[in-house]
Amino acid sequence: MSEKCTAIVLAAGKGKRMHSKIQKQFLEIQGYPVLYYSLHCFQESSMIQDIILVTSEDVISYCKEQIVDKYAFSKVTRVIPGGKERYDSVYAGLLACDNPDYVFIHDGARPFINEEILRRGLSAVQQTGACVIGMPSKDTVKIADTQGNVLETPDRNCVWTIQTPQIFSYALICRAHESIRKKDMSKVTDDAMVVEQETGVKVRLAQGSYRNIKITTPEDLKIAQAFFQEN
Repeated sequence: MSEKCTAIVLAAGKGKRMHSKIQKQFLEIQGYPVLYYSLHCFQESSMIQDIILVTSEDVISYCKEQIVDKYAFSKVTRVIPGGKERYDSVYAGLLACDNPDYVFIHDGARPFINEEILRRGLSAVQQTGACVIGMPSKDTVKIADTQGNVLETPDRNCVWTIQTPQIFSYALICRAHESIRKKDMSKVTDDAMVVEQETGVKVRLAQGSYRNIKITTPEDLKIAQAFFQEN
């Protein structure tokens, strides 16, 4: 394939909801840190040429020595400090890229990505320049008003829960981030939202997996362990 693809892996979260002194991305599942699994997927994928790892400044040396070097993740070309908010970390990752065609922005606390998900994402982003991985919602979703009452119930057939990676044309996502950084970013929750607001480009949905969970709470860690034991 001719396109250059870079993975930006975000691992700067503090994981307060995990109630652990160890940051969630460094907790172990089946003998490996959570972060290992997503890095391993990108390392082994022929679609990805390089990886930018964004983490907290105080653990950069740890990540280099105990994860990147220890597990021979040769595609990790840079380990850089993130920012105060997630979107700051993404922006730092974008600035660290070496002008790829596409970027795969992924939460390091999602260990269950695989080659099939990456291929579906790349196919979708090649069509529109913007793609998010997700799954149709299994549950009925209610939109609430400010008083906590049901405002509306959207058609469940049109509701997706969004995962990562989120994949974009590098030029497009850089332009969107540079534009929105001049405005109020307090309500920004993901990178697709930045593209939607700042460019008007249609963001394509591509199926991920119901197992592509984010490790956020102790319950998530138990679920992840169960998934690995099944495999």
